[in-house]
Amino acid sequence: MDISEMRREFESSGLNEEDLNQDPIIQFENWFQDARNAGILEPNAMSLATVDNTGQPTLRTVLLKYFDEHGFVFFTNYESRKAQNIEAHPQAAALFPWIGLNRQVSVQGKVRRISKAESFKYFSSRPRESQIGAWVSDQSKAINSRGLLEQKLAEMKRKFGDGKIPLPSFWGGYQIVPERIEFWQGRPHRLHDRFEYLKEESGWTTQRLQP
Repeated sequence: MDISEMRREFESSGLNEEDLNQDPIIQFENWFQDARNAGILEPNAMSLATVDNTGQPTLRTVLLKYFDEHGFVFFTNYESRKAQNIEAHPQAAALFPWIGLNRQVSVQGKVRRISKAESFKYFSSRPRESQIGAWVSDQSKAINSRGLLEQKLAEMKRKFGDGKIPLPSFWGGYQIVPERIEFWQGRPHRLHDRFEYLKEESGWTTQRLQP
């Protein structure tokens, strides 16, 4: 299928250096609020790239759950493929594709586990069904049928009954500690606006990149 004719112009008012906050986290927060206000579906969805021991990159979409000056946090099973990649190579890249606003933000940096207390705080805020689901799935492992998942779900519901559900030892959060953040604003004729923040010892530096 030849889809080379699919194209559209990116109409926007653009992005100028004077519009940028010196702190990329504040700039991200401003754009994130714009995405929420615009009704972007799942504005906290980010494509997360990791690499395995052979150098093969893998990509999946996860949900950002909170961010601050220290980084961007998501949660997963510590035995999943992404977690195995991270434990072996604790670096990752993430992309927020806010296509409806002709914007995207990319983040690169080192990855670390957050504390058990932080993971427990978030886990306790999840719906009960999601808490149980964390116990059911051996994430990324092969399984013969969905019926086996349903069976394990029923077993876990019986096991926990109406009591509190503990935090699984194999589940928790990771934080991407950013070293590079790029803000991309689509412009006509493919002459897009791109600004790159780089983390230095003295703080963040900013530069415009060619599209």
